[in-house]
Amino acid sequence: MSTEQVSRRNFLRMTSVAGTALCLGFYFPSSAEEAEIINAGIADGIKDFEMNAWIHINVDGKVTIFNHRAEMGQGSYQSVPQIIAEELEVNMKDIDIRFAQGDRKKYGNQVTGGSSTIRTSYKNLLKLSATAREMLILAAANKWGVTAQECFAEAGHVIHKPSGKKFHYGELVVDASKLTAPANIVLKERSAYKLIGKPLKRQDTPMKTDGSAIFGLDKKLPGMKYAAVERSPRLHGKIVSYDATAALKVPGVQKVFKVRMGVFTIFREGVVVVANSTWAALQGKKLLKVTWDDSGFEHISSPVIFERQQQALQKEEGLFLKKQGDPDAAVAAGKKTLDLVYQTPYQSHSAMEPLNCVAHYQGDKVEIWGPIQAPEWVQDYISAQLQLPLEKVIINMTFLGGGFGRKAFMDYPHEAALISKEIGAPVQVVWTREDDATQGPYRPGISYRCQASVEEGEIKALKFRMAGQNNDQWRSGKKLTTANRSTSEGFLAPYYKSIPNISFAEVQFETPIPTMWWRSVYASTNGFAYESFLDEVAHAAAQDPMDLRRKYLQDERSQKLIDKIEEVSGWKKRNKNEGYGVAITECFASTVAQVVKVSKDNNGKVKIDQVWAVMDCGWYVNPDIIKAQVEGSIVMALGAATIHEITFKDGMVEQRNFYNYKMPRITDIPPIEVFVMDNTENAGGVGEPGLPAFAPALTNAIFDLTGKRIRKLPFDMASV
Repeated sequence: MSTEQVSRRNFLRMTSVAGTALCLGFYFPSSAEEAEIINAGIADGIKDFEMNAWIHINVDGKVTIFNHRAEMGQGSYQSVPQIIAEELEVNMKDIDIRFAQGDRKKYGNQVTGGSSTIRTSYKNLLKLSATAREMLILAAANKWGVTAQECFAEAGHVIHKPSGKKFHYGELVVDASKLTAPANIVLKERSAYKLIGKPLKRQDTPMKTDGSAIFGLDKKLPGMKYAAVERSPRLHGKIVSYDATAALKVPGVQKVFKVRMGVFTIFREGVVVVANSTWAALQGKKLLKVTWDDSGFEHISSPVIFERQQQALQKEEGLFLKKQGDPDAAVAAGKKTLDLVYQTPYQSHSAMEPLNCVAHYQGDKVEIWGPIQAPEWVQDYISAQLQLPLEKVIINMTFLGGGFGRKAFMDYPHEAALISKEIGAPVQVVWTREDDATQGPYRPGISYRCQASVEEGEIKALKFRMAGQNNDQWRSGKKLTTANRSTSEGFLAPYYKSIPNISFAEVQFETPIPTMWWRSVYASTNGFAYESFLDEVAHAAAQDPMDLRRKYLQDERSQKLIDKIEEVSGWKKRNKNEGYGVAITECFASTVAQVVKVSKDNNGKVKIDQVWAVMDCGWYVNPDIIKAQVEGSIVMALGAATIHEITFKDGMVEQRNFYNYKMPRITDIPPIEVFVMDNTENAGGVGEPGLPAFAPALTNAIFDLTGKRIRKLPFDMASV
C-alpha cells in the first residue's frame, strides 16, 4: 500500500516483533523535515517510505542500534548511540551497535558524506529515544496501577518514586509495544544532559585496538577467491592485447581475463588475475604484459592544465552562481583595486586502508561487503549495470580505514561484482597503493581569479571566478549550463549583508582526468583563495585582518567566534618577530576560525609554532570527537598545503606511492589547540569543516612574518 493510505494513528502505533521486542524506526513523509515514528510490524507492509536508524529492545533489556551510516573514523559509531542513550536513559555499555545493510526504503539516505550524519539525524534520534522511554514508563505505570508521573527512567530501568519498585526495560517491552505513542514528547534541556556534550570514550577504540573490528580486508567467505587488476594507466585506454603466460605460472594463480568497470558514465578496462591468495594475485599481476590503445583523447600534463585555467579566467566571465549589486561596475570604477590569481593542486584521497571489496554473485542476486560510504549509490549502479532488481543487490558495510569521499564511489564494488560473476564464486578484490594513487578520481586542481574594489578603508566590491573541473559534470557526463553549485562554498553568508557588491562565477573547464569529492569538497580549495584574498584586501584597506573580518561579519555568532579566537590565540598581544595569520571559513553548516603562528628558527627557516582552532558547530554530542576531527583535518590540510600533490605528465599520474606522494609525519605537526563554541543552534558538520581554514591562515601568517605572499599550493616550507 502507498504511504498516503496509512493513517498517522497507525504510524504512531507501536507493536512488538513476534511479541518479544519493542522495535522503533522513522517514517519520512515527502517534504517533511522531521520524521514520524513507525513500528517494524507496519513497516514491513509499506512499499514507498524512507526510514532511518532503528532502536530494538529485547526482553533481556538489550538495546540494539542499527547504524545506517558508515564509520570511517569520524565517530558516528560513538555519537549516534550517545544521543540515543541520553533520552532513552540507558548505559552506553548496554547498547549493541550494528551496521545496517544498504536499503534506501528502510533507512533513508545512507550516504556518509557532507558531515551529515549527526546534523541531519539528531533531532529525530532524540525524539525516537524519548518516545521509547515514555512508552516504557507508561507500561510500568500500568503494571503497578499508578500514574506515569510517579515514575522515572534511569539506567535501563523504570522506577516508582514513592515505593522504589522498579522494572528493567526487558520486562516492559512486550507491554510497551502494544501502546500508542504519546503525541507530545518533551525533550531534555541541554543543561540536564548526562551523556550528550560529554567527552565519553569511543566504543570502537577497543575493537580497533585488539583487532576485533571488521574492516573490508577482514571479510572472509567460504570458497572465496582473491583478485588483483592491472588497469589502464590512462582512464580512457583500451586493451589491445595481453599475455598472461608468466602470470599463470605463479603458484596459486587460477584465471586471467578482461574486465570493464564503470567510472561514472565511462568504463575503465583492466586485466584480472584471480588466485587463491592476495599475494599470488598481486605477483601474477606484476607479470602481465598488456598492450594499450591510448589514442583518441588528450594526454594532458599539469603545466598545460593550469595555464589553460588562467587563460580562461582572463578571457571569460563564466556562469554566475550568485551576484548581488553590480560588482563589475564597482571594480571597473574603483580607485584602488586588486586582481589576483590563486591556485590549488589535484590531490589524492590516499586513505590508509586501500580500496577493497568482497562480492558474491549468485545468479539472481549479488551481495557486497566492504568499506562503502554510499551503499544506496552502489546499489543503484550495480542494479542497473547487472540488470538485477534493486532488492537483489545487497550491500553490507564494514568499518572504513578512512574514506574522505573516495569510498562513496561505485567503481570498485562494480568491478568486484563483475569478477565474481565471471568466476562463479565469491571474490575479494584488493587495490594496491599504486592502483589507488594512479587511478583516481582526484580532488580537482583549480585556479581562482579574485578582484576587489577598496575605497577609504571600505570594501566596495568582491568578484570571484573559479576555473576547474566540475565534479557534477564528471558524474553526469554532460556539459552543464549552470554554474558549479559549490563555487561560493566556504564563504560566510553574513558577508552578503555587509558588502554591497559580490559575485561568484564558474569558468567551465574540462580534462580527461576523473575528479570527485575530497574532504570538505570545494571549501578545501575555495577557502584558500577567498580567505587569502580577504587578507590581501585587509592590507590594501590598511586594516588589521581580524578587525576586517569582525567589521563585515556582523552577526552575533560570528562576533562571538572572533572574540574566542582572539582570546585563545592572544591575537592582540602578538610580538613583532612573530607572524600571525587568521582565516574563517564555513563548511557544511559549521564555521571554523583558525589562527596560525609562525616564526623563524635558528637557521632562518620559517616554522609553525602553534595552531588555534575554534569551531562553531551548534548543538554537538562529544567534544573529544570534535577536537580529534579538527586536529585530523588540520594535519590533512598541512599535507595538501605544503607536502603533496598529484601531477600529470603525458596523461599519466607521476606519483605512485608514499615515497613521492608523501604524508605529514609526526615531526611535521605543530601544537594544535581546539575549542568548541557552546550554543543551542542547529547542529552543523564536524568531520570536514576543520580543514579549509588552515592553509590560508598559514600563508597569511607567513606574509605577516616575511612579507611574502603565497598564492599557489603546495609550497615548500623550507624555501619560504
